[in-house]
Amino acid sequence: MEFVELAKSRRSAINFQSDVKITVSELQEIFEIVKTHPSSYNLQTTHYYVATSEEKKAQVKAASFNQHKTLSASATIIVCGDREGYKKAPDLYESMKLLGIIDECEYKETIETIKNLYENNPTLIEEDNIRNACLSAMLFMLAAKDKGWDTCPMHVKNVDLIKNIYNIPENHEPVLMITIGKSDEKIRPRGYRKPIGEFVHFVD
Repeated sequence: MEFVELAKSRRSAINFQSDVKITVSELQEIFEIVKTHPSSYNLQTTHYYVATSEEKKAQVKAASFNQHKTLSASATIIVCGDREGYKKAPDLYESMKLLGIIDECEYKETIETIKNLYENNPTLIEEDNIRNACLSAMLFMLAAKDKGWDTCPMHVKNVDLIKNIYNIPENHEPVLMITIGKSDEKIRPRGYRKPIGEFVHFVD
């Protein structure tokens, strides 16, 4: 699918065909694309927790004020940011050093910069995790649409309960939920979109 067509055809699904299943291999094809998303200092702090079983999705529905699409979806996914992700910088940058992309001096300077920036700075960690997760999630939804799947981004309700259902570790903080499947109804006409002049501001 051409990009313009892809961007225009991706819509938030209202509900899904409950009898449609998605396989791990189909999801992995999408995540192969998603892993190319940009992230602050290339720290790749975004993590996905995927539920496909009826049992798990039923628990998610109960924790999400009975929103039916969390159950009818082929998979209900929690997108998280890792509060300790910056600590993995040495491992992430080690491969770049071994490949000769950066030298030892640049490696040490980069690791020190990341440590000084994020250590004891929970506000920046939270903000960057949200930015990184949202960039990743948008790419997930576009990649899914390119593979013929519909999606819907959603709030995460009852965070502590959701973390327990998905067995999400303490340092991974849910940012948003994505439901994925095949839409069960005709997509409604797109809602009003502001003209460019109302949201783009040229300043020079």
